[in-house]
Amino acid sequence: MKELTALQAALRAEHAAVYGYGVVGGRIDEDRKSEVRECYEAHRARRNALRRTVRSLGGEPEPAAAAYALPFAVPDSAAAVRLAAQLEDRVAGVYADLVRASEGARRRTAADALREAAVRSVRWKGSSVAFPGLTELGAGDSPAAPSGSPNGSDAPGKL
Repeated sequence: MKELTALQAALRAEHAAVYGYGVVGGRIDEDRKSEVRECYEAHRARRNALRRTVRSLGGEPEPAAAAYALPFAVPDSAAAVRLAAQLEDRVAGVYADLVRASEGARRRTAADALREAAVRSVRWKGSSVAFPGLTELGAGDSPAAPSGSPNGSDAPGKL
């Protein structure tokens, strides 16, 4: 089922975002910590809702990877800001896929999640793109998909 596959990809992206915001929170300047907490909580809520949706469609929600490989070193607040923006861009990408794969209420929910990720990305970057979620993905690319095994083994996933 195309929709279930897109839901699982969104779930993987949310798992990665929750992990990534843990890293961001550890490196970000104090004056932006509340923003990080808000983003972290938003991604946790979306992740939990996706788990319920996958179950309601008869699927088994994919577990989080034991760890995720960061796309670059995050030694300071500036790098943490870049990571947060990248997380949001990748989440927007999978929600764009979910919008295409779903209908009705799930499509509206996916569109809302896409919009929220795009807005958070703009806040982190200070700029935007014309079509959030459609940035330079090649055919078959699935942003934030864990590279570890689907059963949640110790192999790190990919942010």
